[in-house]
Amino acid sequence: MMQIVQHQRTGRLSLEELPSPQIRPGSILVCNQASLISSGTERTSIATARASLIGKAKSRPDLVKQVIDNAKRDGIVATYRKVQSRLMNYKELGYSSAGIVLESSISEFRPGDRVACAGDAHHAEVIVVPKHLAVALPSGVTFEEGAFTTLGAIAMQGVRQATVQLGETVAVIGLGLLGLITVQLLKANGCRVIGLDISSNNFELARHLGSDLCVYSDNEAMGPIREFTNGYGVDSIIITASSASNQPMEMACQIAHKRSKIVVVGAVGMKVPRPSFYEKELTVTIACSYGPGRYDASYEYQGVDYPLGYVRWTENRNMGAVVDLIARHSLNVRPLITHQFPISRGLDAYDLITSKKHIQHVGVILNYPPFESASLIETHAKRIILAPRSEVKAVSSKVTIGFIGAGHFAQAILLPVLKRLDVPLLGVATANPINARSVAATYGFAYCATDPREILNDSNTSAVFIATRHDSHAQLVIDALNHGKHVFVVIPLAVGHEQLAEIAATHKSRSNDELVLMAGFNRRFSKPFRDIRSFFSTTATPLAISYRVNAGELAPNHWIYEPGQGGRIVGETCHFIDCMTYLTNATPIRVFAEAPAPTSTLPGAKDSVSVIIRFSDGSIGHLLYVTSGDPSMGKEYCEVSGGGGTALMNNFREIVLCRSGKRRRISYGGGKGHLEEIEHFVAAAAGRVRPSLSLQSILDASYATLAIEESLHRGGPIDL
Repeated sequence: MMQIVQHQRTGRLSLEELPSPQIRPGSILVCNQASLISSGTERTSIATARASLIGKAKSRPDLVKQVIDNAKRDGIVATYRKVQSRLMNYKELGYSSAGIVLESSISEFRPGDRVACAGDAHHAEVIVVPKHLAVALPSGVTFEEGAFTTLGAIAMQGVRQATVQLGETVAVIGLGLLGLITVQLLKANGCRVIGLDISSNNFELARHLGSDLCVYSDNEAMGPIREFTNGYGVDSIIITASSASNQPMEMACQIAHKRSKIVVVGAVGMKVPRPSFYEKELTVTIACSYGPGRYDASYEYQGVDYPLGYVRWTENRNMGAVVDLIARHSLNVRPLITHQFPISRGLDAYDLITSKKHIQHVGVILNYPPFESASLIETHAKRIILAPRSEVKAVSSKVTIGFIGAGHFAQAILLPVLKRLDVPLLGVATANPINARSVAATYGFAYCATDPREILNDSNTSAVFIATRHDSHAQLVIDALNHGKHVFVVIPLAVGHEQLAEIAATHKSRSNDELVLMAGFNRRFSKPFRDIRSFFSTTATPLAISYRVNAGELAPNHWIYEPGQGGRIVGETCHFIDCMTYLTNATPIRVFAEAPAPTSTLPGAKDSVSVIIRFSDGSIGHLLYVTSGDPSMGKEYCEVSGGGGTALMNNFREIVLCRSGKRRRISYGGGKGHLEEIEHFVAAAAGRVRPSLSLQSILDASYATLAIEESLHRGGPIDL
């Protein structure tokens, strides 16, 4: 399929041939017929991406702070790699389209249904949209009209936030696409409407669509507005302009009367002039996109609706209202369409909206090949070949790699190591089509896909890396083993006892194939911990280990908090339990966990935990995993004592070895063992070495990790 994308670092736009996306639970697969370019939003996005690194930093100081905090906790090199991996990615453009359902995993829609889509409605031939970001499109509404649904919902949410009443005078600052839709919605609400803009280009169109007065947004505006309002000023102001300037906000303050309401819908300067707000007791509100539910993962991607009696107008219900207004001709978007381009000329459309020649335009529509049948999806490639198999390097290592899942961790850590090892990389599959292509091109894969089955069914692939979200690990591991592949999976191996048991049974049934199965317990492969283990190699007495992890907070809407993902304790603490298992060379036999009292009900409030682990040789370990610490502290600190010796590990930068009153300090580069771990897996899969990390050891650490949650729930120790 064809899709328009933008490179994050350079800002370059391109039209790419990509593998078609795969339908997900709770979603529909849609064949786009029309999509709308949101000129203001997308022009700003393009300008930001094309800016220098300093320019990018100035536009997003919040992200700069995250980078600084991450560097303090994880180190400069690791943070640099993460930033570079993000900048090397591509961004999808577009969020408003209409098309025909190809496949459906929900009861609300069936193949062949006409729909308007939002959010994930990119400028692509085929898209995947969750149910709350799609509404049925009546037969009397064209696809081009339906493509305005998202913009209409944004304008509608602004009008709702203004709580306008019949007969009120409302000013709309910014008569672009969003402003012109807002004008019509206000007229439908029985309001008197004043349109303001720094250009008169759209004044005639605004009057045609219902604006009672159009004036320049400058110092002369107050005269005609005072006359129109009998000297009172306006009741509400809706700012739909897109500008870094503070002028729209200052203009709103000038034309408002006492206790007026200002609603900000567009992206504008937000330096509130205090004297005006103080003297007039003004109220400012920022409208959140299409309405309640936006940016709420439980609503948008898990399908959890808000009760109508408590939240009358969600984003989905706003979208439905817009479609209904178009169908009843109360909202006329046809005059807003000034240009249409086929998707094959999509880049010309962006030249139009970003042109320095300031060519007049309002609504720019992209059109797609006509829908022919529900089997159209079969005509789209399931994989995109980047290099013929004959061009892939000779397989001297006896290992060929397939990769499933390629998020930020994979791109920052795993894939650079594989590229450095120079092993043959055949296919990569990840849910996002452009990410699949980008990763394939960056790291030299022969082909890319969005369906993991393309990797698993490839008989030329001998080993599979699995770096997807946690809930998919177990089944992908089982499927890969059943396809006769060696498997490397990022932790956790699984998020439940039954999954672990099924993996163990599957691996045992395939034992004749001598398949290697490794989980991403990289710390045991790191040079600092290997040196610490060597230091205690002659110690016959049990060890006492204290491991502190300053993990840092995650956003409450992070995917790890979604149902089925296991959370941070299951997803991360297994790293440190395995490291203790490695140091003691013993099995965890008892787990007792306590947690600080949560200070809120938000996801992440229960992430901090203190765990005591008893090992089979009498050793004891204490894991203190905290998410509320100061990010300036290093992420990991470990202290090991036994047999008259003590070893300290400080964030993989140094270790201190103490015995008999003598102290030795050794410095390191900060590596956490990822390189050594992957080198070992490749060598084991090639049959050159035996795996040093057994499946039983992986299972032991995994069961001990699950016991942490069980101990917290029961309030006592758990015997393993």
